[in-house]
Amino acid sequence: MSLADSRSEAPARGRPRSEAVERAILEGAMKLLEEGVPLAELSIERIARTAGVGKATIYRRWSGKEELFVDVIRAAEPLDPELPGTSMRDDLIALLESLRQRALASRSSALLHNAHVQMKSSPRIWAAYHANVIVPRRNLGLEVLRRGRQRGEIRADVDLALANDMFVGPILIRTLLRPEADLPEGLAERIVDTVMEGLRPVSSQP
Repeated sequence: MSLADSRSEAPARGRPRSEAVERAILEGAMKLLEEGVPLAELSIERIARTAGVGKATIYRRWSGKEELFVDVIRAAEPLDPELPGTSMRDDLIALLESLRQRALASRSSALLHNAHVQMKSSPRIWAAYHANVIVPRRNLGLEVLRRGRQRGEIRADVDLALANDMFVGPILIRTLLRPEADLPEGLAERIVDTVMEGLRPVSSQP
């Protein structure tokens, strides 16, 4: 769910919100990015003209370009997964498969690839994306591990922050440092099973 969707649950400011208008604004920004407009030139005024709305209409929904741009990226990325909740292993596989799908989307989508590259050159937009997208996803992974530790699926002494990095690290390496590396189906299962082998409680010896 995008930030625009989540904000629709909050009390509305000004006129009633319109999903069609918000979609037009997001699609207008995407259109400009697809046409190669640099992020620095992606002004609220230009987005408003492309979407056929007034600047005030955008500012009623987003505080500025940074917040809007985060929603544009989230709308272009695959949706966050619904966790099955059946076990820590199943939940981790769902999370890593979602990460793999986002990596594949970034490779195949010029819009996403260019947006991610440009986003890192803008400290304010990167900070907004980090706070509103990356941190919640990381916290979800930590919560999955925390529940697994409580259920005895991994040892009680496991450093959860380190374990979380161990699970997501292989896909991030293939996404950022080895973009030529394969991201095959079944990779999420292989990563989870390999890492969990070293985290499971040691069976008591007779």
